[in-house]
Amino acid sequence: MADEQYEGAGGDGIRTFPFPVDLSLLGVGMQVGPMGAGRTWHARAPLHRVHRIDFHVVMLFTGDRPVRHMIDFAEYEATAGDLLWIRPGQVHRFSRPGEYRGTVLTMQPGFLPRATVEATGLYRYDLPPLLRPDPTRLAALTASLDQLRREYEDATTLPLSLHTAVLRHTLTAFLLRLAHLAAGGSPEADRSRQADTQGDTTFTLFRDAVERGFATNHSVSAYADALGYSRRTLVRAVRAATGETPKAFIDKRVILEAKRLLAHTDLPIGRVGAALGFPDAANFSKFFHQHTDQTPAAFRAELSR
Repeated sequence: MADEQYEGAGGDGIRTFPFPVDLSLLGVGMQVGPMGAGRTWHARAPLHRVHRIDFHVVMLFTGDRPVRHMIDFAEYEATAGDLLWIRPGQVHRFSRPGEYRGTVLTMQPGFLPRATVEATGLYRYDLPPLLRPDPTRLAALTASLDQLRREYEDATTLPLSLHTAVLRHTLTAFLLRLAHLAAGGSPEADRSRQADTQGDTTFTLFRDAVERGFATNHSVSAYADALGYSRRTLVRAVRAATGETPKAFIDKRVILEAKRLLAHTDLPIGRVGAALGFPDAANFSKFFHQHTDQTPAAFRAELSR
């Protein structure tokens, strides 16, 4: 574990890297270009160590050799024609970054309007990061990404405001194709996603509030009050979007963060609990055991075998 921790990181010991605005052409909230040795296509992070990013990354692979990429306790092997979608806050680690080949898209949260964010499932953490399109869909995604890259690199024919607007529209077209693939691409999945989108605003606001406050706020009623909804309305919206209760959604987010800290830092278990709103270590251990059938110490020991 210790060799994976970013040295010098503060707080929870897992360093978070912001969107590299200085690497983006004209400073817009996205970047698209080739991966590969000698190209500056990533945040200045210790790629071989676990870290977080606060932006989206989509990689379309074309290289001859497969690469392995760790995202939240799972290793994914990507080969030519595969896409890997890493969302903000996920803990991940590169392997042999010099051998990554293909096209990479990065985008800053807030670059796209909320309606587009909902329609494209940008924060659907339940969807798989690794996508393997069939040849027809791969061709369409590749063409869409190539068009986005051409628009991105054309920084002279339009004023910056129009250039940015064109990028947003072209990026949305690509992400809609990607979201369709990620959700399964079936008529049933489309209908389900459409139903979720129509009633998604309440859940989206709740999800965002949980992401901001899960370390200190575990109360469904507190979130409902802060958002101006009744508890019943919140329960309906969250169940429609996820099939879970709001309490289960909150607890799952807390457990994920607990696993990240136990796996990738050397923080004492008591400090992990305190960082997640459990000032008493025994209460944290009980909570963790209820949701994982393991104590925090057993979970950490299992990973170190």
